[in-house]
Amino acid sequence: MPICIFFLISVSSVDATIYRYTDENGRLHFTDVPTNTIYQFYRGDGQELSLGNLIDHYADRFHLDSALVKAVIKVESDFNPKVVSRKGAQGLMQLMPGTAREIGVSDPFDPGQSIYGGTYYLRQMLDTFDSNLDHALAAYNAGPTTVKRYGGIPPYDETQNYVQRVKKYRDYYQKFSGQLD
Repeated sequence: MPICIFFLISVSSVDATIYRYTDENGRLHFTDVPTNTIYQFYRGDGQELSLGNLIDHYADRFHLDSALVKAVIKVESDFNPKVVSRKGAQGLMQLMPGTAREIGVSDPFDPGQSIYGGTYYLRQMLDTFDSNLDHALAAYNAGPTTVKRYGGIPPYDETQNYVQRVKKYRDYYQKFSGQLD
């Protein structure tokens, strides 16, 4: 009986993040160093593009807890990338059209662009309100001007409930880190 010897070879994947965009002629462009906001996350760390990867990528890029990003998405859109609110907010992270334009999001219904824009904006709100999560979340919901005018969470039931719901889901996602529902 012949003896077979098997060798297991471990090949480490290249630790690279790839960004892409499609130009007006339909051609795809790829880079590992995006030069502007038209490039969107495509894949990283040898993994295929997925919602979880997008969340983790942009949370890391903007120094956010991915559980917080998941919680905002859950409360804002229940993970439906095509939703439009009665006030006109769009996509997974419910960006208002003006805010989306200001931060370079051309298609808020594209999950990559929505998560990019939402995490970028959430980072701005945290920076604006000295890392006070309650105030940053209230600003994400009601606008920074409103939070500044009231010196904190405004006396709106919607905004007060929003802050509590996001924090509840953040705690859930921290406890069950792999969940997206």
